[in-house]
Amino acid sequence: QETVAESGGGLVQAGDSLKLSCVASGLTFSSYAVGWFRQVPGKERDFVAAISWDSNTAYADPVKGRFTISRDNAKNTVYLRMNSLKREDTAVYYCAAVRWVHGVVTDTSRYVWWGQGTQVTVSS
Repeated sequence: QETVAESGGGLVQAGDSLKLSCVASGLTFSSYAVGWFRQVPGKERDFVAAISWDSNTAYADPVKGRFTISRDNAKNTVYLRMNSLKREDTAVYYCAAVRWVHGVVTDTSRYVWWGQGTQVTVSS
């Protein structure tokens, strides 16, 4: 079965850091573009960061300079390092994957595999 699964969320204080992981099973992650998205209740799922199969990256403006996306293909894992967290970063974070595309993918509609999400809560 082909799946992706997020982990690493939690409750932190403003200014703290967290590192989320997205682990793939049944997929050879090296061939996939991967993205991180986040969603709060009542709002659409928003793009956060993306990485291409060859490690080009893109970030949403609100997280530029604070978040870093990276991949370890040997571990079939993509990470999202989040520094200097703010209350407005509170959301459910999802990772998604799509195979055989060039470049980074920021559009949710292009992704095929989605995880179940991990909650990140930032308190002030």
